[in-house]
Amino acid sequence: MNRKLLFLLMFALSLVFVLAACSDSASDDDGDDADAADTEDTGEDDGESEGDNVNEDASITYAIDQAPEGLFIDGFAGSAIDAQVNDFIHVSMLTTNEEMEYVPELADWETDDNQEYTFTLEEGVHWHNGEELTMEDWQFAIEVIADPDYEGPRYGYVQEIEGTEEYRDGEADEVSGFEVVDDYTAVITFNEPKVNNLENLWTTPMPKAELEDIPVGDMMEAPEVRENPVGLGPFQVTEIVEGESITLERFDDYWEGTPKIAELQIRIIDPSLNLGALQNGEVDIMEINPDDIAELEGLDHVRVEEQAGLGYSYIGFRMGNYDEDEGSAVDDYDKYDSKELRQAMFYAIDRQSIIDAYLAGTANIVNTPIPSVHWIVADESELTQYDYDPDKAEELLDEAGYVDTNDDGYREDPDGNEFVVNFSHFAGSSAFEGRAQALMQAWEDVGLKTELVTGQLIEFNTFNEMKENDDENIEVFFGSWSVGADPDPSGLWHSTAEWNFGRWLNEESDELLDEGLSEESFDEEHRADVYVEWQKLFNEELPGLPLWENVDLYGINNQLEGVTIDAVGLRDFHEWYVTE
Repeated sequence: MNRKLLFLLMFALSLVFVLAACSDSASDDDGDDADAADTEDTGEDDGESEGDNVNEDASITYAIDQAPEGLFIDGFAGSAIDAQVNDFIHVSMLTTNEEMEYVPELADWETDDNQEYTFTLEEGVHWHNGEELTMEDWQFAIEVIADPDYEGPRYGYVQEIEGTEEYRDGEADEVSGFEVVDDYTAVITFNEPKVNNLENLWTTPMPKAELEDIPVGDMMEAPEVRENPVGLGPFQVTEIVEGESITLERFDDYWEGTPKIAELQIRIIDPSLNLGALQNGEVDIMEINPDDIAELEGLDHVRVEEQAGLGYSYIGFRMGNYDEDEGSAVDDYDKYDSKELRQAMFYAIDRQSIIDAYLAGTANIVNTPIPSVHWIVADESELTQYDYDPDKAEELLDEAGYVDTNDDGYREDPDGNEFVVNFSHFAGSSAFEGRAQALMQAWEDVGLKTELVTGQLIEFNTFNEMKENDDENIEVFFGSWSVGADPDPSGLWHSTAEWNFGRWLNEESDELLDEGLSEESFDEEHRADVYVEWQKLFNEELPGLPLWENVDLYGINNQLEGVTIDAVGLRDFHEWYVTE
């Protein structure tokens, strides 16, 4: 799922806004460009410098450029936008460090066999409603997601727990593999030892006291999920104005310490306006478009921070449908079965030109769906690079039987029928429009007639729903995906994965992905070798075209400090602070 949707915004601004007088909002202040790293460089003591300058009554604004789906309990949310909101509200039992290794957050664990894990919960952690967090809240979350009436996207994160299948099928009253020993201790038993059992475990609890009287089938529409969610995070929801804003206030009893910002407002701003809002001080922090960098770097009150992320962009092909009953892709759509066709469409794309034109040169070309920050990434020498080569594309199309038989300038399919690439892309800024047109033109240039589905870019949430529901209009589509700390690519490419939106079904691929999680793969060298073989297979078969891996970019008002960014995204929100 991509949490990093970037937008191009352009308009002028008077310098008077940069020099605005101080107020409670970081956005209206001028200040030093001093994040944690900069403070270390100056030799100042972090604690003393921060304590002298923190505005404890500060209110900041965080901008998002798409309306959330509105699912503010983590177990139900599936979109990147909802995830950005929920990061402020909720806390997980586990987290990752800078090396993307799983480490304790709310709970520590121990295991002797990588199948049975004993978790010990931090005591004295409180929900926003004042209730203390116990292991029953985690058990409740697991059983909600495992419930047969659950309609959210997270079942894959509980299905490896022993007894989940029986619970989902109505054959058991509880998930037997989740045993609550006492308020602060639980034992989780998985079906089998796997190298990434922890990474694929659902670790965000749900507030049992708030939700237990709501039928699971009704939860996604309940006010407790959409209007007044209760979490454990550093900020709690005070007001939601649908389509406009979400107002949060600090949670004084946050388990890691009282947050240093009094109020945080998440504003939904049209992509054509949000850069100006950052420039003129209406917004303090937001993700930005690469094309915005040059303009923002000329401002004294805004800094730009970038981070190599875990996201990549790709072209997906529809190859079938998803069978809900079987929990697997079904290979029943053959329009893009030709491997040579897919390879030709890859060679036809001048990726560097698109990166330069629409991403300000900040993305990196890839030929594998494994981000380069992961230790299992295959060496480029082991993969076909698919450099821009329209002559090679035309040669492959000719060999595969895609030729122009009626002299209309477009190729017919091998049976002589009209062939049209129906392409879809989600809506956003003008950069998205330009990018979509560039991709379509690349295929047109090698004789493949290409049309934009619905005649325009598709609203983001609608686009996601169309993919999830196997809408017949989704044939060739632009996709973005962010992997987790674990490098396993099964979540998007295994035949059983719900987010395998192309519905690729390949027995050899499934076998390799399964082997990458087997007991043998506790040996990291073996696991790396398995995933390299999988990448070679993917690189040859091309069920999707990996285009580039993204660089995450943020524009931040200099008055807002203490912001931590890593490959996973923004974090440590309770440590953010505003200088006077």
